[in-house]
Amino acid sequence: MAKEPILSAKDVEIQFSLRGRKLTAIRKCSLDLYEGETLAIVGESGSGKSVFTKSFLGMLDANGKIVGGSIMYNGEDISKFTTEKEWLGIRGKKIAMVMQDPMTSLNPLKRIGVQIEESIKLQQGLKGEEAKKRALQMLNLVGIPDAERRYNQYPHEFSGGMRQRVVIAIAIACHPQILICDEPTTALDVTIQAQILDLIRYLQSKLNMTVIYITHDLGVVANVADRVAVMYAGQIVEYGLVNEIFYDAWHPYTWALLSSLPQLGVKGEELPSIEGTPPNLFNVIKGDAFAPRNKQALAIDFVKEPPFFPISETHMAKTWYLDPRAPKIEQPEAVRRLREKMRARR
Repeated sequence: MAKEPILSAKDVEIQFSLRGRKLTAIRKCSLDLYEGETLAIVGESGSGKSVFTKSFLGMLDANGKIVGGSIMYNGEDISKFTTEKEWLGIRGKKIAMVMQDPMTSLNPLKRIGVQIEESIKLQQGLKGEEAKKRALQMLNLVGIPDAERRYNQYPHEFSGGMRQRVVIAIAIACHPQILICDEPTTALDVTIQAQILDLIRYLQSKLNMTVIYITHDLGVVANVADRVAVMYAGQIVEYGLVNEIFYDAWHPYTWALLSSLPQLGVKGEELPSIEGTPPNLFNVIKGDAFAPRNKQALAIDFVKEPPFFPISETHMAKTWYLDPRAPKIEQPEAVRRLREKMRARR
């Protein structure tokens, strides 16, 4: 992409102090985000997706700290922010987040309208009737009928899907430039999931937002994303346009994720799974972090960390497979089958 990114994270390193030990949750992770795009960050639980993006809003836990790299946004390195006052100029106002479980995001003791107004009062300085009017506009915008009545109700009086709409209303109340959606449909049933994804897509277009989805659901990725970043053990290991990731992935971890898609299962055959467990991030990781789980790992994978190799102008993968000196490794049958299946749908 020739245009300038609106947010650029470079070599970000995040550590947590746990019982006197240091855990490096994010290991020199880089990412560029472009205006108006939808970026999906995928990977199994514990890969660092949420931790990485929470660092864009100053929402790391008290024992977490950015210890290296930079996050440039609006000409400032926000990774160097140290006070809540500094973050309040960004969080909610410029970058907002929708959490995965609306019931834990909302205060059960406060009326819905009051919770939406809190964000409006804090970030926009509106009070009284003006703040209430704005809150009602937000409820209408996210598709909650009878907003006047709903305004005075409590979270337990809403269904799961309606609660998620309220959480989205709070997040977009100040028209942020970037909206981070952390597994926004995990707690919902399938039909409601589709409605929430459609709502976010509509709001993105109406409010001209850039959206980051954090998910492990590749079905969601295929439906919503322009670009995809694959995370493993605190690093982005492959990124590209959504078609490039689904049609022509090259990192063995991306292959493993795609091969595990239920849609690619063959009747009578066992669905592939990713054997082994992610590395212990208390330890120093040598070589490619995925190598111990990769049956086709090269000798160098256990010794030296691979750099990013370009596959196209928009597609890069962090694997020695792409080194010109590497032996030829074929993409798995399941990945080739996915490419054929998606081409047949065109």
